[in-house]
Amino acid sequence: MLFCCFSQGIILGCYSLVHVRATRPRNRRVDSKPKGKLIVVEGIDGSGKSTQIRLLEKWLLSKGMRVFLTEWNSSELVKEITSKGKKKGRLTSTTFSLLHATDFADRYERNIFPLIHAGYIVLADRYVYTAYARDIVRGCDSKWVREVYDYAVKPDISFYFRVPVEIASERILAGRPKLKYYEAGMDLNLSNDPFESYRIFQSRIIEQYEAMAQSEGFVTIDGTSGIEEQQYLVRKKAMEFIPESSSAHLLSKEPIIK
Repeated sequence: MLFCCFSQGIILGCYSLVHVRATRPRNRRVDSKPKGKLIVVEGIDGSGKSTQIRLLEKWLLSKGMRVFLTEWNSSELVKEITSKGKKKGRLTSTTFSLLHATDFADRYERNIFPLIHAGYIVLADRYVYTAYARDIVRGCDSKWVREVYDYAVKPDISFYFRVPVEIASERILAGRPKLKYYEAGMDLNLSNDPFESYRIFQSRIIEQYEAMAQSEGFVTIDGTSGIEEQQYLVRKKAMEFIPESSSAHLLSKEPIIK
């Protein structure tokens, strides 16, 4: 039964990716320049990025702007299949990559792409850069991974929250008793100790983020600084792309949701 679910997931992933490529933005009859904005946050688990993007969401809403928040691995299309695979610890690197790619493709088609063209401010808690980092660390080919997501538009701004592995793990364990199997990279056989495996796995992901920081134009935020200080910097930088005077324009359009 589990194998059947995985097979369906992979097939579904391939189908979704082919569908997205067939209807990718450059072939659509839409304005060449989106009316809205895409703001992304990236960082390892426990970096504080989710807290910051939710604070930004509340602030932008208080300014009267139309905002939509999307999270990694949240598509109802594949959520159950991915959850089953994680619980059994049966996901291979390629299967994991395809399931997440399917999740992203579904959210991109239904929400991200249409909403930024409708004038919304789309906030993404993780974007394609998460796949670039995690999938490559798990052994997937870098070129292949990037080609899988090559239809995705480049964000207007991408925040990278930089934190040491030790601090990130402390934050995670403060809210629950243990690390999750895939979160700790236990599928890679890095160590029999979950904590050591987490340290190695997340350190390698950090290396990928650091390598992308300049090439992808990340705005790096010190994730060890105070929450208020980080949010001030995030708001200040975000408003360079979304001036308050644009709020009336953003409110004048209806969303396009499939």
